[in-house]
Amino acid sequence: MSTHIALLRAVNVGGTGKLPMADLRKLCEGLGFRHVRTYIQSGNVVFESPDAAARVKSALEGALARRMGKPCRVLLRSAKQLQALLTRNPFPDAEPNRVLVVFLDAPPPKGALDDWKIPAGERLHLAGRELFIHFPEGMGQSKLKVPFADIGTGRNLNTVRALVEMAAHGPSPVR
Repeated sequence: MSTHIALLRAVNVGGTGKLPMADLRKLCEGLGFRHVRTYIQSGNVVFESPDAAARVKSALEGALARRMGKPCRVLLRSAKQLQALLTRNPFPDAEPNRVLVVFLDAPPPKGALDDWKIPAGERLHLAGRELFIHFPEGMGQSKLKVPFADIGTGRNLNTVRALVEMAAHGPSPVR
């Protein structure tokens, strides 16, 4: 049995993709996932499944597409992968709420950020399937067009840390 962390793209943000977390939990349980827990309202779900990650991702994306009436991208990581991400954070001295991690299905091509315009002090670090962005003045103040926002999904380090803790502690009360 493996612990998976699913990060749903474009769920409950900006008035689009409304999906109550109770419905997401039921949907996941209907797929046979066990010990399903959600975290905040932005489409974060931790669960266990004996199936391989590719099969879990495919099943969840299919069920979400049927529920939402449109495709819903799922970025899937193991608890171990998210823990390693926290360890390799390239901005360890930055406030965790000012570091965004953009999760991708595959690493972007080499040089994908070479001509990216960085307007005001933001720092970017691409590491495989994750892009770390430090917003020293906060995300709300930034004029940065977030790279890969159309194909990935972002979570700040506080959320990533909370998901790692949820996965580490096993089944717990629903959040």
